[in-house]
Amino acid sequence: MRGRQLIGLGLVAMSMGLVATKFLAAAGHNARAARDNACAALNPDPLPALLQAKDPPDFELPDASGKMWSLRSLRGRPVLLNFWATWCPPCVEEMPSMEDLAQRVEGRAVVLAVSVDKEWQAIKNHFGARGTAISVLLDKEGVVPKRYGTEKYPESFLIDSEGKIRHYFINKRNWGEAEAALCLDSVR
Repeated sequence: MRGRQLIGLGLVAMSMGLVATKFLAAAGHNARAARDNACAALNPDPLPALLQAKDPPDFELPDASGKMWSLRSLRGRPVLLNFWATWCPPCVEEMPSMEDLAQRVEGRAVVLAVSVDKEWQAIKNHFGARGTAISVLLDKEGVVPKRYGTEKYPESFLIDSEGKIRHYFINKRNWGEAEAALCLDSVR
């Protein structure tokens, strides 16, 4: 009798293990699907023909302290690259939600805002003494947005950890929504 009980217990244990494995696999699939759907919830726009099937143009621009940043140096982390200006009302409206996103993804992704203002003072006035969690760069000549085919602001590009453009967004979005952080996490 003891042998049959052991066999029965073994079969129960194997069955429970199989059920647990299938449950975890389904949960992982559901989590991936939720992250992918999060990007779709942000309503991305079609990628400009200029950037289809090629790497995003690299650049080197300064932050307010004079430190030079390049897109290439951020490989390994997702980047939300935003082109904006302080004189652009939709850009100004979008910035608080972008700030929220930068805080949510800190350490996992980079929110990089390239301003086309003519001077740092306008940007410093915009953010005030509190500063910002967003990595802000200045392109006084507006050269980098043109390389991306951008002429209107704001426009944003979601670049994955391997340096490929995954999504493109024309006009402002609410980056403070949970889907935005999930979307960035999905392109790690």
